[in-house]
Amino acid sequence: MRHPDVVWHPGDLDRAARRGGVLSGGVTVWFTGLSGSGKSTVAAAVEQRLVTDARACYRLDGDNLRFGLNGDLGFSAADRGENVRRVGEVARLFADAGVVALVPVISPYRVDRERVREAHELAGLPFVEVFVDTPLAVCEARDPKGLYARARAGEITNMTGIDDPYEAPRAPDLVLATVDHEVPEMVAMVLAHLHELT
Repeated sequence: MRHPDVVWHPGDLDRAARRGGVLSGGVTVWFTGLSGSGKSTVAAAVEQRLVTDARACYRLDGDNLRFGLNGDLGFSAADRGENVRRVGEVARLFADAGVVALVPVISPYRVDRERVREAHELAGLPFVEVFVDTPLAVCEARDPKGLYARARAGEITNMTGIDDPYEAPRAPDLVLATVDHEVPEMVAMVLAHLHELT
């Protein structure tokens, strides 16, 4: 909650002037899905293509942000909500600056993702929710970090999909079914959606 003595300090530039030479508008592309679904893999591939195309972008990977910005958070429902809130605020600032913010974060609860979308809408910024739709069994078979095996063995708790819920989006802007598509195909789908927006 914002302190009542904190007052927004406006600058002398509007959004268009501040962006200067940035050719395209900013947008947040939010990749949500289970651990091991392929969120980070697709987001990294999209980032590579955007950089190749000279498009300003930045990948705000959920795991990477827990090394710094969100290093003080655990995996309770409250901490997960705060994790999403913080990442959403950073992504909104990037989008406001004309950058494509690529956000691969599990973000298991609908209410948290909706708050991020609403914050973008209030700021007049596009928000694209991408559901990386991978069955739990496939994610467990991949288990790149060994988390599912540890959760099944009772070594860790609050594992999304095991003893903590994942609430899939009801109406995502884009669905990537990873068992049906290769990474280059999914990258093309994301880029096509971005092209429609900007």
